[in-house]
Parts: sequence; C-alpha cells; structure tokens
Amino acid sequence: MIVLFACIHNSGRSVAAQVLARHYGLDARSAGSEPGSGVNPAVAQVLAERGLPVEDHVPTLLTVDGVQEADVVVTMGCGETCPVFPGKRYEAWTVDDPKDLPLDVVRAIVDDIDARVRELVTRL
Repeated sequence: MIVLFACIHNSGRSVAAQVLARHYGLDARSAGSEPGSGVNPAVAQVLAERGLPVEDHVPTLLTVDGVQEADVVVTMGCGETCPVFPGKRYEAWTVDDPKDLPLDVVRAIVDDIDARVRELVTRL
C-alpha cells in the first residue's frame, strides 16, 4: 500500500509525514504542487533530533501519475490542487505550516503530524 502526502512546497509538512510514515513501516511518498528548493531547516532539525535525517530529500512535483500510483492520498491543509480518481482514499489533514515559525512551534507541528501518521498506520 502506497501513501502519498501532498502539500504546496513539499518542504515541511509532507516531508515530515513521509519520513514518519516510512519510520512506522509504510510505503510513503510526498510531493507538492509547487515544489520548493529544499527542506524547511526547522523541520529537518526536528526530524534529525528524532534520528530521522532528511538531507537527501528533494522536493518533488505532485503529478497525476504519482496520485494514480498511491492507494491513499493525504493532503496537508495547504490548498494544493490534487487530482481525484475514483477508488482512491483521500484524507485532508489541517496542519499548520511550519514556515518561518520558532523551533518549539515546529516541534509541536511535527508532534501533531506524528500522532496523525501513527493513527493512519493503525487504520491501514
């Protein structure tokens, strides 16, 4: 089962969700409708603190093919445009954007994503 996490820049929320989902054993991917130039440094730091480095992540474009390959598509509450196909499971998670926020707030956002991912793993 493939889970795709999508947001606009694929540099914060969706990256954290992908990394955490993989950590919990899911085949997870992430993408963005307007990929950024790199991972949000605060998100990278919080994930590294958990032993989950993301130095090799490159923001990826959200494509029709990527959505078609996924069994579950999770949008991260950032207004992205995501193709909808019959038979796919879609979830919309409203998650604060960590861009330009203090590290303690980013930690709370990653904690929120972590809890949502663990709950998703349980349901799948």
